[in-house]
Amino acid sequence: MRLIIAIFLPFLLFFTIGRPIAGIICLILQITLIGWLPAALWAVYALSQYNTKKQIEAATGRRG
Repeated sequence: MRLIIAIFLPFLLFFTIGRPIAGIICLILQITLIGWLPAALWAVYALSQYNTKKQIEAATGRRG
């Protein structure tokens, strides 16, 4: 579900993963049609980093 949000509403993804400042910057980038593609790519990359971090935390038993 988050992947779909990352592609169609990139700024919203950053709010769902707890990065509101990046969400605001992404929204500014996304306002232009040309900026939509970089914003979507950035959101997909951020989502993959978020998922990797969660998997590492689960494997090591850490919270954070």
